[in-house]
Amino acid sequence: MNEGRQAARRQVLQVAAKLLEEGGSEAVSTRAVAAAAGITAPALYRMFDDKDGLLAELAAYGFEMYLAEKREALALTPDDPVADLYRGWDLHVDYGLRHPAFYVLMYGTARPGRRPPAADEAHALLVRLLGRAAESGRLRVPVEQATRVIHAATTGATLALIGEEPSQRDLTTSARLRDTVIASVTTDSPASSGSDLASHALALDAALGTALSTGVPLRDTETALLREWLQQLAG
Repeated sequence: MNEGRQAARRQVLQVAAKLLEEGGSEAVSTRAVAAAAGITAPALYRMFDDKDGLLAELAAYGFEMYLAEKREALALTPDDPVADLYRGWDLHVDYGLRHPAFYVLMYGTARPGRRPPAADEAHALLVRLLGRAAESGRLRVPVEQATRVIHAATTGATLALIGEEPSQRDLTTSARLRDTVIASVTTDSPASSGSDLASHALALDAALGTALSTGVPLRDTETALLREWLQQLAG
C-alpha cells in the first residue's frame, strides 16, 4: 500500500474513531463514516470491505493508542517488575474508563483467532513484565498462568466499571481486586533471600528462556525435560 493510500486510510480511521467515541459502535455505520470522511461508500468498502472490517481496524487502532500510552507511562516507573504490574493494571483500567467504546470493541467483542497484531503486542507486554518478575524471583506461579489470571481480572474489572454509571463507580473495587490478584501470583521479596522453592524454580525457568534466546547449546529434548522439571518444582 502506497503512502497516499495509507494516509487516506488513517484519516478515515480517525474520523471513525471520533464517531465511535461520541456514539459507540452503533454510530459507526459505513454511511456515517463515509459522509464524515468526505468519501463515497464504494471507496470506503474498497478500504475495509465491510463494517466488520472497519470495526476490526478500529479495534487495532485502539490497541495502538493503548500501547503507546502504556509504554510511555511504564518507561517513567522504577525498574521494579512487581511495581510495574500494579502500575500496568491501573493504566489498563484508566484507559478503558477514558475510552469505553474503544475498550468494549477491543475486549468485549473478541473472537478466537481474530486478535489484531497490536493486541498480541499488548499481551506480549504483560508476558514480558511477568517474565521479569519471574527472573527476579518474585513470581509464585508460571508466567503463562499468571498472564491468564491478570488478563482475565483486569479485563473483567474494567468491563464491570464501564457498565456502571460514572457517578456510581467505586474505583476502590479495582484497587482491591488488583492487590488480591497480583499478591496471589507474586512474592513479597526476591526468592534469593528466602527458601521459596517454587519461586526459585520459576526464576530458573525464566533465566533458561533468556539463555536459550542467546544461543545456549541445548537440544530441544534437553530443554523440554529441564523445563518440565522446573515446572513440576514450581508446583
